[in-house]
Amino acid sequence: MDLLAELHSRTLIFDGAMGTQLIAAGYRPVEAPESWNTSDPDVVTEIHRAYLEAGADIIETNSFGGSRSKLSAYHAGDRVAELNIAGARLATAARDELAPGKLVAGDIGPSGRLMPPVGDATVSELRDVFAEQAEALASGGVDLISMTTFFDLEEARAAVLGARAVAHSLPVFISMAFKPSPHGFRTMMGVSPAQAAATLLEAGADVVGANCEITAEEMPGLVAEFREATDAPLVMQPNAGQPHLVEGHTVYQETPERFASFMPALVAAGAGVVGGCCGTTPAHIAALARALGR
Repeated sequence: MDLLAELHSRTLIFDGAMGTQLIAAGYRPVEAPESWNTSDPDVVTEIHRAYLEAGADIIETNSFGGSRSKLSAYHAGDRVAELNIAGARLATAARDELAPGKLVAGDIGPSGRLMPPVGDATVSELRDVFAEQAEALASGGVDLISMTTFFDLEEARAAVLGARAVAHSLPVFISMAFKPSPHGFRTMMGVSPAQAAATLLEAGADVVGANCEITAEEMPGLVAEFREATDAPLVMQPNAGQPHLVEGHTVYQETPERFASFMPALVAAGAGVVGGCCGTTPAHIAALARALGR
């Protein structure tokens, strides 16, 4: 599939949450989620299979926290190449078995480090962190790099620069996390959709957009703000409602049908790729596929 060409002719469907499915399978945060790529590969593979069977055109690797800086919190900073390559190979193998021609995205999340004036991370340091992870994912055979849930625009820019430095021929997606504000949608660091689009496309991103933080019901307005700022392809991945604590556990209670009912409005507003973030499951993606007439 020529991804960028496809985006000019039809809407593509991303998968849903990986973490939600890992937790349902028994994951607990005493180890890096990415470690399951080698310790419990069958579980990760079954998650990929479920999303493909639900109708996803693009599945994401289990590598959101697979950077050296994030893995170091689990004393696994020296396993970047091992865990990211393993994650890429699990996803591509599931795709090749069930749905040849569909795509695998190498998922990269924020570094966990902060930039001035709050922290001391530099753009150069973070660019190298993201380049290392992107290179490992590319070595594992992914079809694109998908970077998600950024709040700080300079960190997001460093992520794009890092990916572009090593994954020269792969499309690069990047999403930031926005919430409504009195002045329109903003990230927690005050970044607007227009600022995000201009900076990240200039840095080399092919597709920009948003994920996490807000629901599908709220997201058409965010798509509209992006579309006012750019005609570049947009990716949107809302949560399955807002999180609630139930007996000490975070849960997302929006049903697949309600989640999917809002998604045609995202497409009508200009989103070219739609999928799910926190709390979404294969059932949510299957409902989304039906809502889009698949």
